Amino acid sequence: MKKALLLLFILISVKSGSLLAQSESDALLGVWESGSGKARVKIDKVSDKFFGKIVWLKEPNNEEGKPKVDKNNPEEKLRTAPLLGYRMLKDFTYKGEKTWEDGTIYDPENGSTYSCTIKMTDDNTLEVRGFIGVSLFGRTDVWKRIQLKKK
Repeated sequence: MKKALLLLFILISVKSGSLLAQSESDALLGVWESGSGKARVKIDKVSDKFFGKIVWLKEPNNEEGKPKVDKNNPEEKLRTAPLLGYRMLKDFTYKGEKTWEDGTIYDPENGSTYSCTIKMTDDNTLEVRGFIGVSLFGRTDVWKRIQLKKK
């Protein structure tokens, strides 16, 4: 009987620990506004990885009044892809301590993809650091969570 209770306690503890880690990792989910205020990115989870797509642009249309496209993409065939809905954050994994790593960020303003880390400094603030090679050689942008209005 004591062994059964001990086993039950261990199973509950392990399950609680994994749920806690899952809820910590899922804190990244939501809509975030870039530091420039030009774009909002919705971060979702697919399996155990995190991805972000552009869901709002301050200026969604180009000079001709048409939806903006990824005109700076190095791949010519992708230069007509709309920026709205574009997946700019890819393949992030949660590393603990409110940090997501091993992902990439795409900058549509210059058509470049960078290695990236994301650090949550509080529930509504992210430090998004894009870099080439080593994190030391990069730039950090501060993103703020957008509180969506409930209907």
